[in-house]
Amino acid sequence: MRKHIISISFIFLSLLGWVQAQDTNDIGTETVTVVKPYSPTVSDAFKIKSSPTIGDSIVLQKKPITYSIFSVPVASTFTPAKAKASKVKKTPPPTLYNSYASIGLGNYNNALVDFYTSREFNRGENLLDFGLSHFSSRGDIESTPLDADFYNTKLDASYTKKDRDLDWGASLGLHHQLYNWYGIENGEFDETTVASIDERQNYFNAEAKAHLNLEDSFFKSGNILLRRFWDAVESGENRIVVEPTIELPITEELVTINAKLDYVGGSFSNADLNNTVNTTGIDYGHFQVGVNPSLLVLRDDLTLNLGANLVYGTDIENSQGNFYIYPAVTASYRLVDETVIAYGGIEGELHQNSYHDLVDENPFVSPTLTIQPTDRQYQGYLGLKGQLFSNVGYNVKGSYTAENRKPLFLLNPENQFRNDEKGYFYGNSFQVFYDDVKTLGIFGELNIDVNRNFTLGINAEVYDYDTETDNPAWNLPNLKGSLFMDYQITDQWFLGANLFFVGEREDLVAQAVENVAPSEFPSAIVTLDSFFDANAHLGYRFNEQLSIFAKASNIANNNYQRWANFRVQGFQVLAGASYKFDF
Repeated sequence: MRKHIISISFIFLSLLGWVQAQDTNDIGTETVTVVKPYSPTVSDAFKIKSSPTIGDSIVLQKKPITYSIFSVPVASTFTPAKAKASKVKKTPPPTLYNSYASIGLGNYNNALVDFYTSREFNRGENLLDFGLSHFSSRGDIESTPLDADFYNTKLDASYTKKDRDLDWGASLGLHHQLYNWYGIENGEFDETTVASIDERQNYFNAEAKAHLNLEDSFFKSGNILLRRFWDAVESGENRIVVEPTIELPITEELVTINAKLDYVGGSFSNADLNNTVNTTGIDYGHFQVGVNPSLLVLRDDLTLNLGANLVYGTDIENSQGNFYIYPAVTASYRLVDETVIAYGGIEGELHQNSYHDLVDENPFVSPTLTIQPTDRQYQGYLGLKGQLFSNVGYNVKGSYTAENRKPLFLLNPENQFRNDEKGYFYGNSFQVFYDDVKTLGIFGELNIDVNRNFTLGINAEVYDYDTETDNPAWNLPNLKGSLFMDYQITDQWFLGANLFFVGEREDLVAQAVENVAPSEFPSAIVTLDSFFDANAHLGYRFNEQLSIFAKASNIANNNYQRWANFRVQGFQVLAGASYKFDF
């Protein structure tokens, strides 16, 4: 109680002193200069003991407690399992087989056979391959009284060897094709004339190829082609192509020199069908020597290839030769990483035409052709390509091409003054018409990966032609387009489809007249309708080795004319099976 009274008295006296201080006069202001900066220090704090001693006699003392354990044995069969680390489930790699066989049959007596086998030696350093393919049809086309059968059979064998610094290989190929000049409409000729026509043609091809690739050598690669091509009417052609490549690094750039030796020569035993008399055959021979030096420049996003194509071409039969200089410049620049890539170039070449290549493009040509090389003066192009999204790729290109002696397929005139062994002189075969053509083209395509199992693609081409003769660009369409799709429905089911469109084309129907120039033959221009063709296939895999498939062609059942007077088969279905195995 005494302590509380003293505290109250002290507070009262303090308040009284403060009141009196407020009544004093103003003592003024004074400036204080601090010489030494303030340097605070922290003194040691008084720490409370964790277990303070309690001085209280009232606290009870703890009594000691003694524990005892009564153990009883218990029988137990539990054994803890050892812990194991979890594993990531791996997808097993696909089983690879070295052989494959497929067979299919369909309407129009269509037949398909494919076989392929590959054998490895010395741990894959040596590889031996064999392949056989056959596709044929023995069905009739209602619009023509002639046979429309065709056969296409190939047999290939190749051997390759890979070492650390080089790889080389060689291959042999045999090819047989059977076609018929069936381009005659019903009722166009009387039955006697039709019965006398032998419309069958056979093509045979035998070729050998070899290649050599070297690492760490200025001689980079080399390719050789030897080919013999002939038919059933004593036409024959030889082709030899040798293409070495040399690479020379200079400072940070790379100089590449491509050389080419190209010979083609042959003969036709029959005269041109513009002649009413089959007197002498046609002989031809062309030889080219070319060098294409180029400098590759790489600068960040820019890739530039500067070069030229120097060619000397000789017409052996006419003893004439010419020297050609063509541009060979290409470039690409990444504007936005992989999203937008600009590219362009201007290139030219002396293209070697051959009987073999013309037959591949149009098997209904007559064995009375004139073979000349095409002088492609230049082809300039500029485009953009890249990815709109991660799964959508695009390519857009514009081009302009100038060509001299461009081969165009044109119907042969009906020439019944001839009595050749084969029946190709009834306006049912094609000649090659050479014209100087300038072509303006626009191309665009989209490729879409919808997901891992579904891909889709579409492309379109638009062309405008300007010919030196003011004739139409025979059998060349102004518009082409295609659509393709592949869909892996499940692990077993798969589906695919392709659709293509070809615009209108123009051809010339003529009648040969004796003692008249071919340009004066009675003739008329015909327009071939555009056509649309849809094809699809469906398959089912029983396991990794066995699968079945079905293919449908010309689903719209449109008997369009691919070439003038040559209509195609209607709706076609072919079904078969494929089997993979080790042999």
